[in-house]
Amino acid sequence: MSVSRRTMAGAVALAGAAGAAWWLSGRPQDGQNAPDVSYTLLGGQQQRLSTLRGQVVLVNFWATSCTTCVAEMPELMATHRKYAPQGYRTLAVAMSYDPPAYVANFTARRQLPFDVTLDNTGDIARQFGDVRLTPTTFLIDKQGRIVKRYVGAPDFAGLHQLIERLLAQA
Repeated sequence: MSVSRRTMAGAVALAGAAGAAWWLSGRPQDGQNAPDVSYTLLGGQQQRLSTLRGQVVLVNFWATSCTTCVAEMPELMATHRKYAPQGYRTLAVAMSYDPPAYVANFTARRQLPFDVTLDNTGDIARQFGDVRLTPTTFLIDKQGRIVKRYVGAPDFAGLHQLIERLLAQA
C-alpha cells in the first residue's frame, strides 16, 4: 500500500472511531443503571421503570412503520410468554412519530401480552441515549442495570440464554 493510501486509510479509520465515540457519548452503556423513566401505558396507568426492579426487563423501542419491528414482534411475544411467569417483563415503547391510533390498533390486533407505551414527547428515547433507530432494545437486570443493548433484531436464541442467566441470579 502506498503512503498516500495508508494515510487515507488511517484518516478514514480515525474518522470512523471519532464518529463512533460521538454516537456512543451520552448513551447508556452496558453495566450502567437504566434511566428511571416514567411512562403512561396505553390503558392510562402511570408507571416508573424503577417499580420493575427485582425483575428482568426488556425495553423495546419500536414503530408500526418499522418492518423489522413488526417482524420481530411475534418473537418478543413468545419470549414474554415464556419467561413472564419467572419474573420477566417487557415494555414496548412506541416512538414519538408513531400515530397513537396506529399503535393502539396494532397492540389490540396483535393482542400484545406486555406493556405498551407511546413516547409522545420523545422523552423516554432521550433518556435512553436519544434512541432514533428502531428496533433498539435494552435488557435490564434485576438491579436495574443495562446488561445489553441491541440495535436491530436480537439473536433470540442468545437473548433467551442471557434472560435465563439473569433470571437465575439472586
